[in-house]
Amino acid sequence: MQVIENSKIKEKMYIEKLSNGLTIIIIPKKKLTKKYITWGVNFGSIDNKFILGDSKDITEIPDGVAHYLEHKMFEQRSGINALDTLTNLGVDANAYTTNTYTTYLYECTDNFYEALDEFMDYVQNPYYTSENIQKERGIIEQEISMYDDEPGQALYMNLMKLLYHNNPINIDIAGTKESIAKIDENVLYTIYNNFYVPENMVIVACGDFEPNELLENIKRRITLKPSNNKITRVYKEEPDSIVDKKAERQMEISAPVFMIGYKDKPFSENMVQKDLALEILGEIIIGKSSKLFKRLYDEGLITTPLGFSYEYGRTFAHFLIQGYSEEPERVIDEIKNEIEFFKARGITDEDFERVKKKLYGEYVKDFNDPEVIAAGVLADYFNNINTFSFFEEFDCIRKEDLLDVLNSLFLEEKKAISIVKGNDKNVE
Repeated sequence: MQVIENSKIKEKMYIEKLSNGLTIIIIPKKKLTKKYITWGVNFGSIDNKFILGDSKDITEIPDGVAHYLEHKMFEQRSGINALDTLTNLGVDANAYTTNTYTTYLYECTDNFYEALDEFMDYVQNPYYTSENIQKERGIIEQEISMYDDEPGQALYMNLMKLLYHNNPINIDIAGTKESIAKIDENVLYTIYNNFYVPENMVIVACGDFEPNELLENIKRRITLKPSNNKITRVYKEEPDSIVDKKAERQMEISAPVFMIGYKDKPFSENMVQKDLALEILGEIIIGKSSKLFKRLYDEGLITTPLGFSYEYGRTFAHFLIQGYSEEPERVIDEIKNEIEFFKARGITDEDFERVKKKLYGEYVKDFNDPEVIAAGVLADYFNNINTFSFFEEFDCIRKEDLLDVLNSLFLEEKKAISIVKGNDKNVE
């Protein structure tokens, strides 16, 4: 078993690639009561076109298949839902689908290995029929309707449609009622048999484990055989330009909410460095301790801190800023002016060192939560990133790196704005 150690935070990561191609990652955390395990599949909502084997034909599946399949994995041939079995054991089980991967998980303080039996059984034994797929369709249709009525989701999806021409990130992960109507058992089995294969999967576990003992327990429960499947994912070329600058929508909402997006090129040479640079920049420019936040708060333009995040996957990258305000356009202008101010003035050594130290402390603190650790390691794995490299990068990142990102990413021609206002507001 390969062991990767980070001396700065005194943590170890044990990695084993099994003979069937499945990767196991174990992060032991002694004396913690909570245990967390997640089984990820490198298949997400954007993977709707691909070529199987040596065929020259492109297979295209309906939008929402990854999410639909995630729902159906819990149903077993016995008629017993695996989620109910896990819940009866006292563990908190769940699953979720992202744009780039799907994962199944549970966390617990007791009955870990009893739950592992059920967990590893249902992920390796799909059971799809026309009857149970039809039954699930109504549930997912309700979920889609709920998303359509959720202001935060509308805000985000409208922004993705402004930023991306062809990338399927501009399509809701759950798909549409029309697209999921085309999903049947043949579609789900095609995806499972070609993507739910060991070499396309990773299991990440974190908690008070003895790594070799857990590894042996996982290996004993593995039934998946190596597939050596050849899959070529097909994505339309995405222009650097955005689609449009602004979108507004009226909904039942107590206060207007806005989101600003800056489109970036996917996967630059050092995504860890860029990710950290943007975290530091966000804190300096619009964070809770920033001068901008204090000014906007004192003027009554915002009552809660602005949020920001850098999202990226194999085909997309963007930086988002979100907030609530009765005067969203004015706040958006203030944010623009503040960004331009920092471009012109630069970043002080004092701000840089203060925020870098603060963020490092937060990273170390997060490494005491098994859920945060395992979920982060899983996401990083599918982005070909070693999670420990974030800690190493803190020593290497320079103020000049922040300025490079500030001047290359925060461009007006790459910016789009999504706003959701209450029904009593006039939309211009």
